Amino acid sequence: MKRQKRDRRERAYQKGYLAGLEGRSKNLCPSGIPELHQEWMNGWREGRSDQWDGLTGVRGIHRLNEVLIHH
Repeated sequence: MKRQKRDRRERAYQKGYLAGLEGRSKNLCPSGIPELHQEWMNGWREGRSDQWDGLTGVRGIHRLNEVLIHH
């Protein structure tokens, strides 16, 4: 069975969200591609906001799934 590739922008957003949720620095953004950089930063901001609101651990992961559905 073939494995379906995820959209690169969605993946960048997810990684940024998780970094923000873990409280990591935005300076860790790995992408030099402007479009992917922006998606990572959008995810990071959302993750930081959720961290400040107390959504950590499993609750944060559930929030990520909700965000991706509407993103």
